[in-house]
Amino acid sequence: METESDARRNETGANETGANEMGGERRGRDVVVVGGGVAGLSAAVFTARHGLDTLVVDAGGSVLRRNARLENFPGFPVGVDARRLLDLLGEQADAAGADRIEGRVTRVERLDASAADDAPPEGGDGDARRFGVETESGDRFAASNVVAASKNEVGYLADLAGVGVVDRGKAYLDVDERGRTGVEGLYAAGRLARKPHQAAVCAGHGAEVGVTVLEDAERPFYHDWVTPDGYFTDRGRDLPPGCEEIDATERRERESDARERMRSAFAEPHPDPQETHPSLEE
Repeated sequence: METESDARRNETGANETGANEMGGERRGRDVVVVGGGVAGLSAAVFTARHGLDTLVVDAGGSVLRRNARLENFPGFPVGVDARRLLDLLGEQADAAGADRIEGRVTRVERLDASAADDAPPEGGDGDARRFGVETESGDRFAASNVVAASKNEVGYLADLAGVGVVDRGKAYLDVDERGRTGVEGLYAAGRLARKPHQAAVCAGHGAEVGVTVLEDAERPFYHDWVTPDGYFTDRGRDLPPGCEEIDATERRERESDARERMRSAFAEPHPDPQETHPSLEE
């Protein structure tokens, strides 16, 4: 059954590219994000907005969709439907320029030069395509960076030497304070990086990991900041990387678009059935 999020992606022409990347072809990407929950999508928003070719591979089943109501996420004083929040975050990743496909990643491996012959040898910033990423359905990608945001699933990383796995009853990756693992170009975000089981925390950490990828790729970046016209330039400063100045007309147009989309998003209850713990499903 098509969910509302599926319908919205079809309606808006979101970047669903899996059909073009099957059959053994390996397309090069700057960033492949494994996991389409709040951490993975937040990371993708930042990397895609700042020019890195970003793909999110989402196996579905985000635990957030089991929430009957999310009441501690910033900006929603009376709470928000968690499924609606996740749908909107997916739209935001689409708008930023990320591609999303449904699929389960089964393997991430290091690429040598011969394995990457059918993909661009370098990313947009000169980074080598370091990883091969494969899915259960046969999709294959080459990536300069991989962000693992798959909650507690780590089996697809078994072929990567140098990945530290921490067993605390569930599996987590050993990372530094910015989400870097022991393998250059491999990051972990959200729960997989041992962050608390809270949507706001995992979303924030995903954003931090996205910024870390930008910094490590030496992508010019100051702030992801939209400012009033002249905020920098009228003070004799160049517009910093990652910033944008907009005039009053553009600001009003963006505000109008945002109000219309939010009214539409929350006009009716979410149409998909409420999910629960898998053990309780018939």
